[in-house]
Amino acid sequence: MRSAPLLSHPTRRRVAFFGSPAWALPVLEALQQHHQVVLVVTQPDKPAGRGWQLTPCPVAAWAEARGLRVEKPAKLRKNPEFLQFFRSLGLELAITAAYGKILPAELLTVPRFGFLNLHPSDLPKYRGPAPVQWTLINGEAETAVCIMQTDAGMDTGPVVARWRTQVEPHETAVELAERLRDKGITLLLQVLADLEHLQPEPQRGPASHAPMLQKEDGKIRWNQSALQIYNRHRGVQPWPGSWFVFRGKRVRVLRMRPALGIEGLAPGAVQPGPEGLWVATGEGGVFLQEVQPEGKKPMPALDWARGARLGPGEVLA
Repeated sequence: MRSAPLLSHPTRRRVAFFGSPAWALPVLEALQQHHQVVLVVTQPDKPAGRGWQLTPCPVAAWAEARGLRVEKPAKLRKNPEFLQFFRSLGLELAITAAYGKILPAELLTVPRFGFLNLHPSDLPKYRGPAPVQWTLINGEAETAVCIMQTDAGMDTGPVVARWRTQVEPHETAVELAERLRDKGITLLLQVLADLEHLQPEPQRGPASHAPMLQKEDGKIRWNQSALQIYNRHRGVQPWPGSWFVFRGKRVRVLRMRPALGIEGLAPGAVQPGPEGLWVATGEGGVFLQEVQPEGKKPMPALDWARGARLGPGEVLA
C-alpha cells in the first residue's frame, strides 16, 4: 500500500459519488473541483420539518443545486434499471462516503477501477456505520482514516491508503469525524492521481463492528469510571447525546468534564458546589456544566440543581 504525491496536472477522472449526509459534502466538493462527477447517488428524500415534507439529504440538495445528475434509488439490489443506467456512464471509478447502504456485487465491477470508500477508522477496527463514535466511547488512543477498495462485505476490502493519528483528549465525535474526513480527502485525491499503480493491502488484525447508535447508548452509566463516562459523552455527540433520568424525566447533559475531589459517595450521588454540580461515579466523578431538562431550554447545571431542589447526596438514575 502506498499513496502517491499529488501530481501538478492530475488526470481528471470520470467518477460517480455515493453519499448522503452533510459530513460527506466536502468529499463531493473536492471531487467536483478536481474530477468529472457524472453521477451522484444518495438516500431517497425523507419527511422533515413541521409539515413532514419530503426533503432531500444534504448531498442531494447540494448536487441538484449545481445541476449534477442525482439518483435516489430506494434499493440497489435487484434493480436492473439502475444497473443498466450505471453501466452506460463509462465510469473509471465510484467513491462512497457515508452512503448508508451495502452495495451489491454486480454494481462493484462496473467502473473500470471499481469503488473506493473513505472510512474514518483504523480498519479492520470499527467496521460499520458509526466508527468514530465507538472509537471515542471505547477510549481508543489512536485511530485512522482509510481509503478502501469496496467489496461485497461491510468495510472488508483491501486498503490502498491509510493515515493514523492520535485521538485528542477532548475531541467529540463531530470534531474527530471532520478531522479524519478532511485528511481522507487529501488521501483520496492522491489515490485518484495514480489509480493505475495502486498497491492494495488486505486488512490485517482483529476486526470489530461499530453499529449504529441507539438512543439508549447515550444513557450515562454512573457506576462506570469518570473517564468512561466522559469518553461516552464525547462519542454520542451530537446524537443521541448524554442523558440521565431524574424524578422520572430525562435530563440531557450538554457539557461535562471529569472531576476530582469526590470521595465516599455512591455512583450518581450529587454534590452542588459554588462552581457547578459534581456527580460521583464508579471511579472519581464528573462535573456537569450545562444541562437541558426535558421540555426546557439549556441552562447551567447548578441552576437546574437549584430549581429542582437537589440536596447533597441525592442520586441520579
